[in-house]
Amino acid sequence: MPKNDSGASSNFITEMIDADNESGRFGGRVHTRFPPEPNGYLHIGHAKAFCLNFGLAARYGGLCNLRYDDTNPTKEEVEYVTAIQEDVRWLGWDWGDRLFYASDYFDKLCEFAFRLIRAGKAYVCDLSADQIRETRGTLTRPGSESPYRNRSVEENLNLFERMKAGEFPDGSRVLRAKIDMSSPNLNMRDPVMYRILRASHHRTGDKWCIYPTYDFAHGQSDSIEGITHSICSLEFEDHRPLYDWYLHNLGIHHPRQIEFARLNLTYTVMSKRRLRELVEAGHVRGWDDPRMPTLSGMRRRGYTPEAIRAFLDTIGVAKRDSVVDIALLEHCLREDLNKRSPRRMAVLRPLRMVIEDYPEDRVEELDALNNPEDPAAGTRKVPFSRVVYVEKDDFREVPPPKFHRLSPGREVRLRHSYCVRCVGVVKDEKTGEVVEIRCAHDPETKGEGTPDGRKVKGTIHWVSARHAVDAEVRLYDHLFTRPDPGGVEEGSEEDAYGGVDAAGAARVPPAAEAAPRDWKADINPSSLATLTGCKLEPALAGVAPGFRCQFERLGYFCADPDSTADKPVFNRTVTLRDTWAKIEKARRL
Repeated sequence: MPKNDSGASSNFITEMIDADNESGRFGGRVHTRFPPEPNGYLHIGHAKAFCLNFGLAARYGGLCNLRYDDTNPTKEEVEYVTAIQEDVRWLGWDWGDRLFYASDYFDKLCEFAFRLIRAGKAYVCDLSADQIRETRGTLTRPGSESPYRNRSVEENLNLFERMKAGEFPDGSRVLRAKIDMSSPNLNMRDPVMYRILRASHHRTGDKWCIYPTYDFAHGQSDSIEGITHSICSLEFEDHRPLYDWYLHNLGIHHPRQIEFARLNLTYTVMSKRRLRELVEAGHVRGWDDPRMPTLSGMRRRGYTPEAIRAFLDTIGVAKRDSVVDIALLEHCLREDLNKRSPRRMAVLRPLRMVIEDYPEDRVEELDALNNPEDPAAGTRKVPFSRVVYVEKDDFREVPPPKFHRLSPGREVRLRHSYCVRCVGVVKDEKTGEVVEIRCAHDPETKGEGTPDGRKVKGTIHWVSARHAVDAEVRLYDHLFTRPDPGGVEEGSEEDAYGGVDAAGAARVPPAAEAAPRDWKADINPSSLATLTGCKLEPALAGVAPGFRCQFERLGYFCADPDSTADKPVFNRTVTLRDTWAKIEKARRL
């Protein structure tokens, strides 16, 4: 079981479960589930949900199911099913033999629908999707009843059976629950339970031409599986009365739904619809693009499961929505990577340095610590020769104030090596750009310190030119230029009949929906910089994709799957600068 998870500490959900256990409700059982829709890849917001569900089950010695709510075959793919399982396992959770699908229950759900029809609590409606949306009303205006609402039980049974048999065209009829068209809760205004949809399902094929809506399938699937606590994000709060209504009127096992605040991050969008649009419009390279908040993207970028779980444990579980500064996530990542990442040297924008008084044919193997935070990590050998590469930014012909790196006449230390002094430069004849620096070294300064006690303020990293590995390095920044892309995060997906699969759009008051910015206008055009001709120390040759390390002085990096035997590709995971740590330090002061 993971050491950190968002079910590890007490919160309002554990208090409610404790009260249920004390009262004997559910016989003291705790059985949760994580119910993703297989219509996209999981993002870090989903990680909060499934870490909470699996964590609660682990805390109480209970069970947690993985169940796909696969009720919309037009948007679901086996690719997503596989990716979801990989992501859940990557964060350290296992569902054992409890892998289920809502499609497992299609026959039972259909039986439930017939039961409600027989009880006079469901009817077949011939209104179009636009008409249903129009007659549904608004938050300030009640809905109007369908002219088909008072069909007899016999007629509704007949029509629904014929819908099931495929006699009617797609979209021509739906089955609706008969509840209350004047309810202040839009979700209770005769919601759609079934629609006609001739689409091949990834598991049931062409067996069905009618499919249950998410709202109808969700609670009944929980009931069938014996779930005790249905832990949902806050956008489902307004759907709880409908969840309860179905279970009560069917007279079946009734789990308790509890809502928690979803995760919102600055400089990030969490809507699956928007993430899909980023992929399909080519704004990113795919669902696993390292700029995406998807778990596959974060994994490719170099995030660790431990860092993500530590972040989720830090933010905890709240009752009200808020926005978390992405700097906190990056802080948790740095804290974890600092402890586990080996140090390596890499030069991203190389400038050639010739050490004039170092023998041309000489090569030294210098000792370098693998990780100063981990004594057990030991040391490695780094080759040193007469010609090395250093960063262009570590040299200034005319240095600005407080510049402690290399400039004409100035001395710096080459990391793990010697102190060198710049004695000249070579410039491009056409541009005047410095293309090579000439230096002299002090052979008495090998390793650390100086024999005469003089202070050398600057230390820079380097790579031996003779031994350098050519590489491509991708530098990532936030995908959006503003902390609140578009100004208003969109709700969950709305179906064709004006119902809302996850309530979000129905919950937002009209005033809040007024003229948000175009979120795509906030996409950062500089979110990716690809550097070629980078030089790495030879220890980085042939590393496997997923290898994480710290490029000294530059940040934390991870080998990308695009790497080849001849040319490694590295993604920058995160810089060394820790904004969150600075904020916390300022607060303490």
